[in-house]
Amino acid sequence: MRLNSPKINLIIKACQKASKALIRDFGEIENLQVSTKAPGDFVTSADKRTEKIIIDELQKAHPDYGIITEEAGHINKSNTQNRWIIDPIDGTINFLNGIPQFAISIAFEENNEVICGVIFNPITNEMFLAEKGNGAFLNNSRIRVSNKKKMSDSLIVTGGPKYVSNIKDKIFSEYINVSKKVSNVRKFGSAALDMAYVACGRFDGYWQRELNYWDIAAGIILIKEAGGFVNFFDEDKINSVKKNIIASNSDIHEEFARLINKKDIE
Repeated sequence: MRLNSPKINLIIKACQKASKALIRDFGEIENLQVSTKAPGDFVTSADKRTEKIIIDELQKAHPDYGIITEEAGHINKSNTQNRWIIDPIDGTINFLNGIPQFAISIAFEENNEVICGVIFNPITNEMFLAEKGNGAFLNNSRIRVSNKKKMSDSLIVTGGPKYVSNIKDKIFSEYINVSKKVSNVRKFGSAALDMAYVACGRFDGYWQRELNYWDIAAGIILIKEAGGFVNFFDEDKINSVKKNIIASNSDIHEEFARLINKKDIE
């Protein structure tokens, strides 16, 4: 029987509380207020409401912890030793279009290392969770990355580029390069769920540029605890919240990294 730590239980509680309103909002999308953060980048009243519920729950237990979150930004910024990383709705465009492929993503970081996280799709009721040293789980079942041995047999997932991206040509070029060498490439629209699906073996690998840290923080610990590899490349020295990521099982990881022509994989 799996024994959750108090922090995982707190995250689960926050996800479950926030999801009640989110499920209702998903059924009444036409009534939501929607604003634009940037061309092609939307925020809904549901994002803000979900985020507030999560922050309130987490701060009841740990009012002094730092928080990095998509809509509110940094809270208790001076506390970098203990902080929550929150994406209230990862996959907002899917959400807005009535596509049930979005998730709440919450991770806890201690001394700059993610040590536990939860990714929860409230519509499918799939909760992915992991904690350092304790494995990764989907609901109550242990999960592992796939056992594919070759890129040519692998199903890969990616995302992007965003409307405002300045490197669209590079991203499309990588997409073409990878797609020629693998079984197929998918694009589902939620980085958090893409990583969760790698962790449970539905996809064999994932890569994407220009992600925000809150998109992938929980996914990092999920994939590692499920036996997979996660690396960052082309690090943005100016904006440390922006990430370029590659993740897969251990058998295809080196070949996968070569496909996107990265010599600086850490």
